[in-house]
Amino acid sequence: MMFESPKIMMRKMRSDDTEIYHVWRNDMEVMHSSNPFLDTYDIEETKDFVNHIILGSSSSKSYIIMDKESDTPIGITSLINIDYKNRQAECIIDIGEKSYWGKGIGTEALTLLLNYAFLEMNLHRVSLRVFSFNDKAINLYKRLGFKHEGTSRQSLYRNGAWHDIIHMGILQDEWNAGSGS
Repeated sequence: MMFESPKIMMRKMRSDDTEIYHVWRNDMEVMHSSNPFLDTYDIEETKDFVNHIILGSSSSKSYIIMDKESDTPIGITSLINIDYKNRQAECIIDIGEKSYWGKGIGTEALTLLLNYAFLEMNLHRVSLRVFSFNDKAINLYKRLGFKHEGTSRQSLYRNGAWHDIIHMGILQDEWNAGSGS
């Protein structure tokens, strides 16, 4: 199955995911390393956001990452800013359940997502942005085959200091030549 690996399965986001996503979205520890806009959201804002995703934004596809053993939602991964003409998109991932951090879930989820992006959607390029202090994520992306494409210097202010945002990307032929296919 396209959206299944040894530990996880992924399914499209549904309206009944709003509450769990709301918890993750308001957890500063979860969002610290992935969201440039650290803020809190009320439930109506989260409902509006989820409804936008579900009602079929043609420029994004979001999937809930499920632990296969417990059938529990543990995170979300998405392709956003999908550009069908130029066959590219940006990917994002958040493991919202902190007890699953460091267990290879991000690797499995992104492998499934990239297989879908390149083998099913026939995208040419997938990019991402990562904060310069997020060494674990940077190492994961490099292992998956992403290449450094640029740096937005000192464009994130977090914990009283300026940080870079690193831009990375992977091309379809790089993914197909690597471990992804």
